[in-house]
Amino acid sequence: MDNLPTTWEDWIANFEQWQDRVGFDKTWLGDFDLSIQFDWDRAGDTIEFGDYEGRAKWERSLQVPHQSMRDALITMITVQGDTEFASVEQQKHLLATAPTDYDRYAAARIMAEEQRHGWQMAYLLMTYFGQQGRREAQKLLERNAQDGDRLLGAFNRPMPHWLDFFCYTMFVDRDGKFQLGMLSTSAFKPLAASMGPMLKEESFHLGTGSNGLRRIIKAGVIPLDLLQRYINKWVSTAHDLFGVDASSSAHWAYVWGIKGRWDERKKLESGVGVDKETLNEEARGHYHEEIDREVEKLNKYLPEGAQKLYVPHENFNRDIGVAKKQKFNTDGSKFEGSDEEWEKYIYNILPTKEDEELLKQLFKEEWIANKPMSTRQIESGIGATA
Repeated sequence: MDNLPTTWEDWIANFEQWQDRVGFDKTWLGDFDLSIQFDWDRAGDTIEFGDYEGRAKWERSLQVPHQSMRDALITMITVQGDTEFASVEQQKHLLATAPTDYDRYAAARIMAEEQRHGWQMAYLLMTYFGQQGRREAQKLLERNAQDGDRLLGAFNRPMPHWLDFFCYTMFVDRDGKFQLGMLSTSAFKPLAASMGPMLKEESFHLGTGSNGLRRIIKAGVIPLDLLQRYINKWVSTAHDLFGVDASSSAHWAYVWGIKGRWDERKKLESGVGVDKETLNEEARGHYHEEIDREVEKLNKYLPEGAQKLYVPHENFNRDIGVAKKQKFNTDGSKFEGSDEEWEKYIYNILPTKEDEELLKQLFKEEWIANKPMSTRQIESGIGATA
């Protein structure tokens, strides 16, 4: 770590080197503004839950009562920033094969916003957490998804094509929405104030995913059973991102007031009690309910008589939690059968090498319905030179 930044300007210089290293051309940003944004009003002034409820929110790290709490904040901010830069590393190559001009713009805009979100987290680390924060801010630029050393496994997974991209933005980015929402009521005010602008930008990512899948269905080229297998792949990945069950980290984050529940303020207003032992499970459940509704919306675009798309159960294909590495059907029931039968089942439920080869051929056709760009999108120049 020879280039440990001591000022924000130092970190920006290192960030520009990261862009060059991963092959992200700065001109692809168009007129997008990589600036630090806060919504202080939305953040609120008073700690809203946990042991410090009712006290003033902390505006500096030294106001945080204990080092263990500061360490937890640094970890949360670092992980969030790490996912943002990882997503760019996963997706950057797709710009060269965009199916339409709109999709090139949309992907470039998402990557621009992810970089801004990474900036925001790095700024918090650099500004509020001293040398430890500067060290973690620099590490955000040193790990790389292509090397498989990003902090969360989902952000090291290859994303070879656009069907992966649309499923990823539909399902994995939606996990990001939930994580940002749970941090939006944090007792650490600069973190809470960062979430409002990030959530506004995140909504475009989710819309890109749902719109893309809808246009795929409308085009009618990609078989629905193949689409279902990619949904199964990325939904189970997203389920893992909510973390382990009965999480002590989530428990203490709530006790300390640094990370709340999804819709924390609404739950407090409605008097919904908190179970601090199942916070990750609760958030995952809310997420699952939301994506279930989103997939039902997609089903409205299916041809008459077509097999409906579905969301696999939270137990299916899990690498984290109580269902880790266990054999569950997509409906959540325990798989009953031999190892050979399980392999055959998985072959029909998750993407295969044959699916990948078929997609290479299908991508040569008009596999996704076109979407025209607006005048503002064209004028932005975002992705135009990619």
